[in-house]
Amino acid sequence: MNSFLPTEQRLAITCRQYPAFPRDPAVLVRLVKHIYKRVHDDANAMLKPWGINHPEYNILMMLYGTEGYTLNPSQLADAAGEKSANITRLTNELCDKRLIERTASDEDRRKVTLTLTAEGLAMIEGFLPDVCALLERQAGGLQPRESAQLEKLLKKFLDHLDQA
Repeated sequence: MNSFLPTEQRLAITCRQYPAFPRDPAVLVRLVKHIYKRVHDDANAMLKPWGINHPEYNILMMLYGTEGYTLNPSQLADAAGEKSANITRLTNELCDKRLIERTASDEDRRKVTLTLTAEGLAMIEGFLPDVCALLERQAGGLQPRESAQLEKLLKKFLDHLDQA
């Protein structure tokens, strides 16, 4: 059975009870939520043996994808799509695990930088083959042309949300 079918059935009832309800946008938003949950759950299961979770993985990967493996907390929050309070909690946990380090700026002691440690870099390089396999599995139902089209449409959707 299609795992989205119960949601579609509930939307049909909602539209019947309230005819002005915008079914198509609701379907898109709910599909994104369902996809996010599955991606998040799959990633957590794959990362569990490494002792990290999906939000921690995202933090590590934002640093890994930055020249010098260093960002300040506000840059990291923007890159990871997290609130600053959550960044503080996540980076504290990653510091405790010695995967990143927090350093005060030489020019301004109020400024802090977050940098991957050698242990963090080694962990990333260790789990990347599993991450690559997971990503290929998750997107494996799409042809390259479909994947490019979906990427374009999702970026358009996101751009519109940013403007709204």
